Parts: sequence; structure tokens; C-alpha cells
Amino acid sequence: MSALQLKSLIAVLMFLMVISLFNGLFVLFKDNGAPESKRTYHRLVLRVTLAAALLGTMIYGFYSGKLASHAPWNRNITIQKSISQ
Repeated sequence: MSALQLKSLIAVLMFLMVISLFNGLFVLFKDNGAPESKRTYHRLVLRVTLAAALLGTMIYGFYSGKLASHAPWNRNITIQKSISQ
């Protein structure tokens, strides 16, 4: 899997999480808090599963080296590593 494919997968998972979030909100208002309805619970389980898949994908990307952090607070560490090697 290339870095572009990995980034695309991460974007798709994030998009699906947002859709699931708004779908859960819609179901919550539609059911009006009915205790016999489990639809809100099922949307939550789907969202947690998507979050776990997103986390696993990101861990794989960082572990395999296909994703890298470009945060300013990580630059010194990267520079120091390359100087010491």
C-alpha cells in the first residue's frame, strides 16, 4: 500500500466517521429518546469501530514509515537524528 493510498484510506475513514456522527444525531432526534430503540447504540458502535480502524491505520502508517509527522515540535528531533547518524 503506497503512502497516497494510506492517506486516502485515512480521509475516507474520517469522512465516514463524520457521516456516522450526524446519522447518530439524526436518529437520536427521530427516536425522541425511546428506550426500546437501539439505533443510537448501533450508530455509536459503528463510530467506535471506524475510530479503531482509523487509529490502526495511522499506527500502521507511522510504524511502516509511510506517514511522517511534520509538526514543528518534531523538527529538532528529526534534525538531531540525521546529524547523529
